[in-house]
Amino acid sequence: MSLVDDAQGQLLEQGYQRCAELTRRHGTTYYWGARLLPPEQRVDVYAVYALCRLADDIVDEPDKVDLSVPDHPDPRVRLRLFEELFTTALDQGGSDEPVMAAVADSLRRRGTDRECFDRFFRAMELDLDRETWASWEELRDGYMEGSAAVIGEMMLPVLEPLTPEARGPARSLGLAFQLTNFLRDVGEDLDRGRVYLPQDDLARHGADPWERRVTPQWRAMMAEQIERNRELYREASRGVAMLPPPSARCVATALRMYALILRRIEDADYDVFSQRRRVGRGTKVAILADVLTRGPLRRLPA
Repeated sequence: MSLVDDAQGQLLEQGYQRCAELTRRHGTTYYWGARLLPPEQRVDVYAVYALCRLADDIVDEPDKVDLSVPDHPDPRVRLRLFEELFTTALDQGGSDEPVMAAVADSLRRRGTDRECFDRFFRAMELDLDRETWASWEELRDGYMEGSAAVIGEMMLPVLEPLTPEARGPARSLGLAFQLTNFLRDVGEDLDRGRVYLPQDDLARHGADPWERRVTPQWRAMMAEQIERNRELYREASRGVAMLPPPSARCVATALRMYALILRRIEDADYDVFSQRRRVGRGTKVAILADVLTRGPLRRLPA
């Protein structure tokens, strides 16, 4: 999709294409949901996702970051350089780096609040310092506020809500998505030395993720976390009716696909150590078709 016909337009087109590729490769649920949006909204979903994904990769997998950011062995310095590249692009209204040019263009057009990104980058820094979180409240308010709830706020200008009341459900959806990631990726996070499960909940159940095995204590703890996660999805689902039809279809599709990961974890007897629990392509196609034919408000998580 060419936004303008000059050299800057070609740079933006390249950047938006790379944002779409990043989303398709790493954020398949976002990618599938965004396919239900008009092109002018779809590219902005990809831009927000790409920015957040690249920052996250600098912290978790710095060797895989495919962006022209000055290299540095210290991920903290590299994250700071990436943030400077981002803020400079916003201040100047563009960048020579295609992805950052597209991100800056998207955020300018949508009028996204820059304060959201301050919260986001501060949360990314926490990943370099913190390995555990004492309680759900500390995890939610101290980390997920800037790494998850704020993502819902970033997406709102793209989704064009019908009422300001959509902000609360959007924040809940961001929290729900990330908590699902935490529950699905316990094994991968352990490999990085991190545990995104409340320490007080683990202690109360006598569950130890470092054992990497399913025990009665582990099952009880995970069942409690999954119910907390489903409550967030229930809160988020209220926001679907607050969106125009294309956005409602997009969000309902992503919500249903991601919420189904919780069922996959249950079906695997809460084993999140041996492999990542996924929703298959065939199931995603069925969800997409159901939303298109029956509407976005049918069969949301109960």
